[in-house]
Amino acid sequence: MVCLLAGVIAGVIAITQAQRKVPVQYAQRAVGRKVYAGGTSFMPLRVNYAGVMPVIFAQAILMFPQKFFLFAGHTLTEAHNQGAKLIGSVFTRFAAALNEGAFWYLALYTVMILFFSYFWVATQFNELQIADDLKKNGGYIPGVRPGVATSDYLHNAMSRITLAGAIFLTVIAVIPIVLYRIMQIPYPVAQFFGGTSMLIMVGVLLDTMRQMETHLLMRHYDGFLKKGKLRGRF
Repeated sequence: MVCLLAGVIAGVIAITQAQRKVPVQYAQRAVGRKVYAGGTSFMPLRVNYAGVMPVIFAQAILMFPQKFFLFAGHTLTEAHNQGAKLIGSVFTRFAAALNEGAFWYLALYTVMILFFSYFWVATQFNELQIADDLKKNGGYIPGVRPGVATSDYLHNAMSRITLAGAIFLTVIAVIPIVLYRIMQIPYPVAQFFGGTSMLIMVGVLLDTMRQMETHLLMRHYDGFLKKGKLRGRF
């Protein structure tokens, strides 16, 4: 179990930090009397662009149908009408099918995480604006024409890496449920092996380390994220 926990933490850190570096070339340009030299840079495209939001959305939405069918099923089952009792039994079965750990719950959970991952990227990542900004600043991706071709290239690249990030989120979200239902591990313990708590904890720790790294570099110390040591005062 300790090896599984270490592997999950390492995987979360790797995917959270993972990014695709798209090379960007800037041509030499003149603005007024100033001449700006060209250069080479890159555009980082994060694999897990949506973060923990798809998992939170999926959990919040799947919570309501199960509660509704369970409540309606118990209410209609206690009625004296035979038709109402039949409908109540159907609702009870729906509630059992949507119970956490059931097959249909995991299937809907996976589909919704995939959907919200792409939905978040579609609403937050504006490839048309990025392509227009690159064109205005004299930048271009080598081998790709500026304008519409650049936006199409970014859209296709982001779609491919978003699929990898969505599959990673699905695996991390399902691990606690599998450990609890199949391996009979207590749920408070199983939550340490994945889920939203693991994603949030790793994200907060990485952000804290970046802020500490920035503070150390501003104070003329060596950073500890790359070089792994601190320079003493003397």
